[in-house]
Amino acid sequence: MTIDSHVDEFGGLPVREFDPETGIQDASGVAYRLTLGYEREQEGMKFSDLLEKYLSHPQIGNVTALVIGCWDGAYEGSGAETVVDQLLDSSDLLTGLRHLFFGDITFEESEISWIGQADLSPLLRSFPQLEELRIRGANDLSLGRVNHEHLKTLIIEAGGLGADVVQEVTAAVLPELEHLELWLGTDEYGGDASIADVEPLLTGALFPKLKYLGLRNSMFSDEIAKAIAAAPILNQVEVVDLSLGTLSDEGALALLDCNRLNQLKKLDLHFHYLSDEMCKKLSELEIEVDVDDQQEPDEYDGEMERYCAVSE
Repeated sequence: MTIDSHVDEFGGLPVREFDPETGIQDASGVAYRLTLGYEREQEGMKFSDLLEKYLSHPQIGNVTALVIGCWDGAYEGSGAETVVDQLLDSSDLLTGLRHLFFGDITFEESEISWIGQADLSPLLRSFPQLEELRIRGANDLSLGRVNHEHLKTLIIEAGGLGADVVQEVTAAVLPELEHLELWLGTDEYGGDASIADVEPLLTGALFPKLKYLGLRNSMFSDEIAKAIAAAPILNQVEVVDLSLGTLSDEGALALLDCNRLNQLKKLDLHFHYLSDEMCKKLSELEIEVDVDDQQEPDEYDGEMERYCAVSE
């Protein structure tokens, strides 16, 4: 997943940008991306008008996947409250919705740390059949007290994810969750979560069907790696994803010393600060290991600094 281009597939469907002039051409076979964008906004269009046109289609109940792009003022950091309200008011129309991407906004449209979100807990309550929720941006984001019987995938992409949101995730009741992905980011952009906040995810007790655990884009990847190496979660998941972070040989060594690592199908570490020797050792494991995109620390005032891949 990248933030430099819009998603071209979502919910198992090709993504097309919604054109209010032509409307919906294939309600069940396409995931439409609704985006206002700078040009349309300058022309006086409102996202609410765009969404209303989309929702007015007679086959809207057949829609299974929806991608929300730029809303009014998104490129300036305006929040998504009005979009949430409009979706809530139309929940009786979107009866087939199973996949929702809230914030398919590239860095050319808005830096990820500028994206204003909202309290999305009402969406989870109003769409009880939702199976996938992907969110980009964490400013003013809240999930509330999550209790959802069908959600299988939860992804939150951020340049800095607040500890409060991480704690909402660890307190969530999600019996069907299979894929969890959190971009933790840096404290310079609100990422104030710590290893203590993510440790409950490693017990294996929270989400019994979890197969993919992604604790990505982190400034404390070494701490996460060492905690995972000693955690019960390795007896459950098939994929551990620590990519886009600051992983060094210190954390990787803890993983190598863990025999249970070989129970995984894949270990994703791409974008890392590992040595050539450590990359070689990891590549010799019997499981699939991604150690692409090797980074070099920057020297600043005599200190070697490492950075996660996505922040501002």
